[in-house]
Amino acid sequence: MEMDWIVGFQKALDYIELHITEKIDYEEIAKISYSSSYHFQRVFSLLCGYTLGEYIRQRRLSLAGAELAHGKEKVIDIALKYGYDSPDSFAKAFSKFHGITPSEARRDGKMLKSFSRLSIKISLKGGQTMNYRIEEKEERIFTGYKRHFEGVPSERSQQEIDMFIETRGLQYILRGMTGQIETEYTLVGNIGDDGYDFYIAQLLPKDMRENLGKNGYLEADFAKYFENIRVPKQTYAVFETERCPYPSMEHLDLRKQIASQWLPTSGYRLADAPEIVVYHWFRKPKNKERYLELWIPIEKAE
Repeated sequence: MEMDWIVGFQKALDYIELHITEKIDYEEIAKISYSSSYHFQRVFSLLCGYTLGEYIRQRRLSLAGAELAHGKEKVIDIALKYGYDSPDSFAKAFSKFHGITPSEARRDGKMLKSFSRLSIKISLKGGQTMNYRIEEKEERIFTGYKRHFEGVPSERSQQEIDMFIETRGLQYILRGMTGQIETEYTLVGNIGDDGYDFYIAQLLPKDMRENLGKNGYLEADFAKYFENIRVPKQTYAVFETERCPYPSMEHLDLRKQIASQWLPTSGYRLADAPEIVVYHWFRKPKNKERYLELWIPIEKAE
C-alpha cells in the first residue's frame, strides 16, 4: 500500500510537469495518484509546506523566467503559454516571484529565481510508535469566530498565534459561557489554493447556542461576533502531542508525521471535512501536563 502511494505521488508529479503549460486537471491527478482530489492536495500541502496550486504557479514562473532569459519569444506569447491571459497579470506575478520585470529578465546579468520540480526520494524513516485512536462523532455544532488565512495550516502558525493574542476578549466570553477554562477548540476548514478558514471555538449548551444574539442575551450582540459551525457526522483518527508546558508547536511536526508515516499504510485517506484541534490548557501545578489532540477527518481508502 505504501509503495502504491509513492508510485502514485510520483506519477502525479510527472503528470504536472508534462502538462505544465496546460490547465492542470486535479481530478486526473487524483486518479493517477490513487486518491481523492482533496486527499492529494491536503497531503501535498502537509508534506511540502505550500499548496498544489502554489507549486504549479512557481514552476511555471521559474520556467517562464528561463525562457525569457535564453529565448526570443515575445513576452505576451510566454505569458499565454503559462496560463496568463494578459501581459499585466503575467508581469505582476513574474515581478512578485523573480523580483524583476519580464523585460528586465531579458538583460544579461539579471538574477532570476529557480524553483525546481519535486520528485520522490525513498529513504528509511519511521520505525517509531504513533499512538492513535479511531472515533466516530455524531454531528456537532461549535460556536466561534474565524479568519481566513493564506498558505497552508501547517506552515502559517504565526498568523494563528497572532489571532489568539488579538482576540483574547472573545475567547474569555466563550470560555465564560461554557465554564471551560482549560479546554479550547480550533477548526480548520475550506482548505484550498487561496488558503483556509481558521476558527477558534467552543461547544456551547444547545439552549445557549440557539439564543445567541436574541433578546439582548447576556446584554451583548453575540451574533455580530460569533457564528455556529456545523460539523457533520464524521470518522476521525485522533492523535495526541507529548505532555509539556507549551505543546502548540509540536502539532506541526505531528501533522507531517501523520501524512508521511501513518496515512500511507493506514487504509484511510483524508476526508473533506474540518480538522479539529483540542487544546488542553491545564493551569499550574498541572501545566506540565498540557497537550493537544489532533482530530483528523478520514474515510476508508478505495
